[in-house]
Amino acid sequence: MSDKLVSVVGATGAQGGSVISALRKDGTFSIRAITRNPNSDAAKALSSQGVEVVKADVNDYDSLVAAFSGSYAVYAVTDFFEPFGKLGPKGAVEIEVQQGVNLVKAAAATSTLEHYIWSTLPNGKKITNGKFVVPHFEAKNQIDDYIRSDAALLSKTTFLWVTFYAQNFYFPMFTPIHVPTAEKYIQVQNTPPSVSILSIGDARANVGVFVKAILTQPEKTLPAKFVLACVEETTAGDMLQTWAKAQGKTAQYVQIDDKAYFDIWPMWAEEIGLMMQFWDAEGGNSWSGEAEILTKEDLNINERLVGIEEAFTTLKF
Repeated sequence: MSDKLVSVVGATGAQGGSVISALRKDGTFSIRAITRNPNSDAAKALSSQGVEVVKADVNDYDSLVAAFSGSYAVYAVTDFFEPFGKLGPKGAVEIEVQQGVNLVKAAAATSTLEHYIWSTLPNGKKITNGKFVVPHFEAKNQIDDYIRSDAALLSKTTFLWVTFYAQNFYFPMFTPIHVPTAEKYIQVQNTPPSVSILSIGDARANVGVFVKAILTQPEKTLPAKFVLACVEETTAGDMLQTWAKAQGKTAQYVQIDDKAYFDIWPMWAEEIGLMMQFWDAEGGNSWSGEAEILTKEDLNINERLVGIEEAFTTLKF
């Protein structure tokens, strides 16, 4: 067993689960799965596979300090949308920022730590000079700034941008809606089908591949480098047609005005719609704003990655 211990926050979620799966296959590192509920079925499954499972909560700094003890590396992720559903955008930003600060402080307090990988998003406010401030980006950007305020931890940090999940089609705002009388599915959006989308494809399969590449190439990914976890580029309209092909359906993209879109899914549509408007306005510039951004080519990722179409074949509606 390696003496290089990687502690993975959110171990039973899409990103954390993918990281653990990739590291288990690689065998270079020891793995510690960090979860709020070690008695969940997912946590028990990890334990049965020989993964160390430790209880900790991103809302509890002391629990994180204990969970990170002895770690060579930490993979850190927070979930904006869990508090968003209860508290709205402002409350969710406040909660996520505090969770991120707890993670940063706990990592900084870990004497053995050599690599901190933080799952974040581009700074839309900076890229657009304040025109687009997307709350679920903004929360992570404030945490980015907190990391930058700690020079010692910054030198050990890699910032990871995880692009659009194929699984995001489970969000009601993206889920194609069956219209029996038209014998087709429609997807309702407030932006045109030409919106450029960078995608990770199947997040559960692919995030871990990028993280393993980050961990095994610190000479490239440190200090303070940004990694773009993207498998392919598409557009909103083409992604819908890829879904239709994968599912054996007929689909049509329907653009409506902002008010009508926001009225269908109050609060949620505004959050997602703002992100799509940002992408529409900035195109390929949406994932920018940093001095050096590493891609899968820069990291020499040659492993098989699961793209959008293959990921869509596994979605169940």
